[in-house]
Amino acid sequence: MSPTRILIVEDDMIIAANISLQLSKLGYEVTGIETKGEEAIHHALESKPDIILMDIHLKGKTTGIDAAHEIHRFLDIPLIFLTANEDDATFEKAKETHPFAFISKPFTKQNLERTIALVRERIKETSATISFMEQGSDVYDDRIFIRNHNKLIKVMLDDILWVEAERNYCKIITAQQSYMIVSPLNKFCDKIDPKRFVRIHRSFMVNFSKLDAVTDSSVELKGKLIPIGKQYKEDLLRLVNKV
Repeated sequence: MSPTRILIVEDDMIIAANISLQLSKLGYEVTGIETKGEEAIHHALESKPDIILMDIHLKGKTTGIDAAHEIHRFLDIPLIFLTANEDDATFEKAKETHPFAFISKPFTKQNLERTIALVRERIKETSATISFMEQGSDVYDDRIFIRNHNKLIKVMLDDILWVEAERNYCKIITAQQSYMIVSPLNKFCDKIDPKRFVRIHRSFMVNFSKLDAVTDSSVELKGKLIPIGKQYKEDLLRLVNKV
């Protein structure tokens, strides 16, 4: 099995370097160290680590709490907050991001090791649930249930505009929000009614009823232009001509 990948977000480089060293000794892979919230968001969305260690207070405009909220708009990555004598108001705000754990500073090697071990166990439980859902239990005739922060969120299929592939994930786009699920686009396509959703590109599937316009090279949904792949063009135009 590949090692658990962890992103460290900490603006004190001495503390960050010490955490990185301890994690490496424990067999974890550190995907990087970020000191600012904006950089942490970009790193998380690009690298998709398994766990994020996030300091609540960071230099710059974006706090650790802000960064956590933004990351969780797109990815459901387990988060551990690093805290130093936080007041009740800050603690309550941090809780709204649904972290898996808090580690108080200063912390010991044992505290760090045990906390991450407990989080890994929770990830295994969540992954088992997702694997079960991927076998077909999450998609129904008119809705899909998406796991988000340990809850199952109902999304009506009619509300989905398009689905976009991101490696082994799918980003589901609605007019109000976007969601990430652990599933390659090919598998997700197999579960969805082909009369309702159409694959138009190796990275995109669209809700046919939501199309506003179709050109030779792209489709338009709510102002978004999505390219049409050559191998999918003929099937799409055949459907359009039937309408």
